[in-house]
Amino acid sequence: MKKLLLYALVGFFAAVQAAQAATPKDTLVMASQIDDIITLDPAEIFEFSGAEYAANTYDRMITFDVDNVSDISGGIAESWEISDDGMVYTFKVREGIQFASGNPVTADDVVYSLQRVVILDKTPAFILTQFGFTPENVSETIKKIDDYTVQITVDKPYAPTFFLYCLTSTAGSVVDMKELQAHEQDGDMGHNWLRTGYAGSGPFVLRNWKPSETLIYERNDNYWGEKAKLNRIIVRHITESSTQRLLLEKGDIDIARDLGPDDIKGLAGNDDIVIRKKAKGAVWYLGLSQKNEYLSKPEVRQAFKYLIDYEGMESTILDGAATIHQAFLPKGFLGALEETPFSLDVEKAKALLKEAGLEGGFTVTMDTRNNEPTTSMALSIQDTLAQAGITLEIIPGEGKQTLTKYRARNHDIYIGRWGPDYMDPHTNADTFARNPDNSDDAKSKPLAWRNSWDIPEMTKKADAAVLERDTDKRAEMYLELQREHQQTSPFVIMFQDIEILAKRANVEGFVLGPSFDSNFYQFITK
Repeated sequence: MKKLLLYALVGFFAAVQAAQAATPKDTLVMASQIDDIITLDPAEIFEFSGAEYAANTYDRMITFDVDNVSDISGGIAESWEISDDGMVYTFKVREGIQFASGNPVTADDVVYSLQRVVILDKTPAFILTQFGFTPENVSETIKKIDDYTVQITVDKPYAPTFFLYCLTSTAGSVVDMKELQAHEQDGDMGHNWLRTGYAGSGPFVLRNWKPSETLIYERNDNYWGEKAKLNRIIVRHITESSTQRLLLEKGDIDIARDLGPDDIKGLAGNDDIVIRKKAKGAVWYLGLSQKNEYLSKPEVRQAFKYLIDYEGMESTILDGAATIHQAFLPKGFLGALEETPFSLDVEKAKALLKEAGLEGGFTVTMDTRNNEPTTSMALSIQDTLAQAGITLEIIPGEGKQTLTKYRARNHDIYIGRWGPDYMDPHTNADTFARNPDNSDDAKSKPLAWRNSWDIPEMTKKADAAVLERDTDKRAEMYLELQREHQQTSPFVIMFQDIEILAKRANVEGFVLGPSFDSNFYQFITK
């Protein structure tokens, strides 16, 4: 049946392109750059497109209101209680939920899902292991009380919302234990199968994924909540903004996710197209590897922050798709720092390079995802660095290629976006300002680790902030941490993301949240 469906979809695309007709009423066709998807296993997903996939195919323990993130509510967990000492969380699992397979969702599935993240220990595992969970203790710290009750014991009395927000992340997705056990090989907990398979209970199920080509969803008729309005979502990987615009204007697609400023302006006055915007928590930044002999010098790190044309890029290349922001916590988060002390100042940068003994300049490389606006941003940075005598060689690649190299810390400079994994401020402090082990074989590998930045004292400050239960004091701790980070870190934080999409006027109900794992398709209508 799957092969027959794929042949039918191929025929559908051919027919649409030949006739230039509107897409079917029960199907949404979306153009998006999805070449960053590496895996479909929620225990491993750590990319923007993958997180959006998981948000629409899996239920998580806890959820929140996308327009008021402080409003936390139950997902799979219907309710919860916290012990007086702040270390034991008891969750009631919502009864009557089924996975797409027809298997019931029980406490066994919740326990298995969370333990599985810890045991597999893939990239997002730190979201849970930071609470003291290990493969050795997880059977006692995350356990079933009865068929619909789960008890979780953390190692310290953290701010309660911090732990709950972590359960709203992709790592908090609940997977079908029986389905994965049926596909287990050599004790992998079904991981190899789930990298391209599906075992969830969300409003959509996976029908097919062809890397860097298509991602196809179908409605889950076993879904426990409000059923999806459409039968099918088809995401086509289309890199060029102009191609996305042309397909949108012709009606060959319903939504374009990656239009550049010129194409957005070109759609002005077209009554068939509507532009939507949503501020995101993602920040654009440069990561400067401290393994590089030049970039490891404090004066060079500082010089880079004066060699970015923030205003120029904001008004041209980004043009409404981002706003200048220079601290690791995005606006909207507790304790976010909105001060912007850096601007393009070539002479100041030259003076700093002279202090470092590098007035003659040097050459470095930058790994750059070959999409927009990343490529144009890289070219702008290449130009302004050259004004101070620094030669930047741009190394282009697909999203998964540049990410894989970056995660292995085999780069000089990396340009990219970082999106929060959950809505608590520790999500970004933990990765930008914390590095408990800088060794090559460290278990925890945050962005500070990727850039080989050894910061034991700053790590202690980040650890203290996450334990502060007084909200006002906690906010002040993060403000102080960001001010120090701005001046000393090997991160050049430049912008906060604004997502822009263009849609056909008859498309309604696409929920855009503050992060990519809170973009939801189930309410879309045509």
